[in-house]
This record gives sequence, C-alpha cells and structure tokens, in this order.
Amino acid sequence: MEPRNIFQALLVSHATQRELAARLLASKPASEERQHVFEELKAELAAHETAEERCFYVPLFEFDQSVDLSRHAIAEHHEMDEMVEHLEEVDPHAAEWQECCQKLCDKIEHHLNEEEQKFFPQAGEVLGDEQKVQLGRDYEAEFLTLRLKQEA
Repeated sequence: MEPRNIFQALLVSHATQRELAARLLASKPASEERQHVFEELKAELAAHETAEERCFYVPLFEFDQSVDLSRHAIAEHHEMDEMVEHLEEVDPHAAEWQECCQKLCDKIEHHLNEEEQKFFPQAGEVLGDEQKVQLGRDYEAEFLTLRLKQEA
C-alpha cells in the first residue's frame, strides 16, 4: 500500500470528525452516549488541530500565497477550541447545550469544507509530490502520538 499524502491523511480525520459530529447531534440529552461521543470528538479535534498545524500549516507558511489561508484556518481552530470549552461549561440538560453543540458542529463542517475546497487545492499547487507524502507521514505520526498521549 502506498503511503498517504497529506491530503489523504487529513481526510481520514475529517471523515471521523463529521461522523462524530453527526452522532453527537443525534444523541439523547445528558446521556452517557452523548458524553462519550463529545469526549471522543474533543480528543479527535485536539489531536487533529495540533498535528495539522505542526505538519501542514507551518510548512505552508513558507509560501506567500498560503499565509493568509493558513492564518485563517488556525484562527478557526482557536474558535472551535473556545466553542468546545464553552460547551463543557453548559449544563448538558439545558437547551443551550444543544444550541451550542449545533453551532460547534456547523463550524466544524464549515471549516472542513473550506479546507477541502479552498485550502487543499492551493496547497496542492505549492507542495511537491514528495513533500505531500512526507507531510502525510509526519501528520500521521504526530496525530498518533497525540492520541496516545490523550489515552495515557
């Protein structure tokens, strides 16, 4: 099996995030399942964001045409982190929880779509094929390391 390039590697986590967000929205209020899925989504987002920033966005800062999109994507990561933190503070029985959850899931979907439709094509123009594969390896290794630390 050929190694995944950076885009293929990121799409694996994107699919996981979409699946977890859908499960979270469909879960029953204040249920064990909701709490479990929320914790899983938090962990997935945290590992993905950090690995993506280190192994994808930082290398793209070398290219002038990628700087603005990289900054924008990192800012959106920060917004999502704040939304997760707020959701942790809201009573899971309250209607506000579902509203905040919907906003977070909408933000996640917006961010993933923007990356896939705008950022990936632009990054694909500036990165060479070997670099795409190496960044994919770097991302997958970093992501796995971060997930293992979360479980420890």
